[in-house]
Amino acid sequence: MTLHLEDLRVRRLGECHYDSPFSEMLAAKQTSPHYVAEGDRVLLEDTVSMLAKHNLPANQLPSFEAAGPRRKIYFDPAHVSAGVVTCGGLCPGLNNVIRGLVQELTVHYGVKRILGFRNGFRGMTAENRNDTIELTPERVRDINNAGGTILGSSRGAQDADEMVDSLVLRGINVLFIIGGDGSMRAATRLSAAIRARDLDIAVIGVPKTIDNDLPFTDQSFGFQSAFAQATEFISSVSVEAAASPDGIGIVKLMGRHSGFIACYASLALNTADIVLIPEVPFVLEGTDGLLARVEQHVRSKGYVVIVVAEGAGQDLLAERGLLQSDATDASGNAKLGDIGALLRESITAHLTDAGLTPTVRYIDPSYAIRSVTANAYDSVYCLRLAHAAVHAAMAGRTETAVVRWRRRFVHVPMPLIISYRNQVDPDGDLWMSVLEATGHLFPPRTHGGLDQEQSHGGHRGVRRPAGWDDGVAIQNAGQLDVDLPDINSARSFP
Repeated sequence: MTLHLEDLRVRRLGECHYDSPFSEMLAAKQTSPHYVAEGDRVLLEDTVSMLAKHNLPANQLPSFEAAGPRRKIYFDPAHVSAGVVTCGGLCPGLNNVIRGLVQELTVHYGVKRILGFRNGFRGMTAENRNDTIELTPERVRDINNAGGTILGSSRGAQDADEMVDSLVLRGINVLFIIGGDGSMRAATRLSAAIRARDLDIAVIGVPKTIDNDLPFTDQSFGFQSAFAQATEFISSVSVEAAASPDGIGIVKLMGRHSGFIACYASLALNTADIVLIPEVPFVLEGTDGLLARVEQHVRSKGYVVIVVAEGAGQDLLAERGLLQSDATDASGNAKLGDIGALLRESITAHLTDAGLTPTVRYIDPSYAIRSVTANAYDSVYCLRLAHAAVHAAMAGRTETAVVRWRRRFVHVPMPLIISYRNQVDPDGDLWMSVLEATGHLFPPRTHGGLDQEQSHGGHRGVRRPAGWDDGVAIQNAGQLDVDLPDINSARSFP
């Protein structure tokens, strides 16, 4: 994947001529470690070695435009009609973002008309475009105390031109899209359709995913709330397993392609013995297999706790004919097989054959971790993202996502947000922490002695993917070498 310096620049609708309500305040501010001035940029990379290899002046290093208020804005607030839509799966904090958008638009910019489109992009079709919610400060005052989204959500593609028609007919010139990678792809297509008609409509994305699998962001909003809720289920299954003879506790958590929830929830509680994620394939049978590891734990301490991401072990399900290869959901994602059920059945059979009497407790909290209200951390995060989104829109940015990168809020071109999938790096410090916490760096103690088998690079029962790719070099016109993973490689960035 080749990334040019120009690819980091965001689209603008035009020059900014209107005074911002923040002009006077900004004039008194000075750049500091806690404030990035307008016109300054936030570096893509942040280590000495990464920056040194470019051999370029500071102003030519790859960087993002800083988010925040501007002295001049593009839109006259008196003539702005804003639209808000939430798309895809639920996520803690959706209502918080909606509330933050409405408050910032009305209180600070004086925008008088804000419409919420119901049920995702479906609400922007010809059939549903008039079924909107008028969003006012009074209407959104307490919505942050509830999970989900007051606007509703849906999956599935809609016609971009039909959605543009809806924006024109409803008089919308600023649209905020809160959604995941599929929604950002749709937003990119929508922006292209708007541009093709030469319309003055800003499209700003607020990316969300509890899987934390979107790139170019420190962490997705709602992720912290989701994995915090997941710890409750790990705690419950740990108690159940410990209280049962030859107890087996299994918790399956969300994470189709990325195991961040499983990793963070396991680290937060620190009671899991085995953590399984999509990025690290494993085998069941054999001396290096998962079943042998489970048996060792049960014989040594009487029980075992396993945390598994839903996307882990899909190759094992496919080998056993337990996957429908052509089955997809409304968003076009391949439907996953139930790895938790396979583990339950395989472990039960193996331990029974080994002369043990396993008691298996399997919990699949599924949607329960994404439907909760945002915790305090995510509440703050969502509010600040909403502020950044409004500032970006009023300044005429478009086809732009607002994220936090290197602790700074920045503008990222939407094509970059969907350019690849962020995943747990098996060579990174997060997975190392998981291995340390679960004891997989060292052979387990069995019957008072050390197991003599080696742990094969740290994780017992793991096989490294064939043809492991360390990422590809990206170069821009300034001959930059930026390490960015291939879109198909299981590597995190950075």
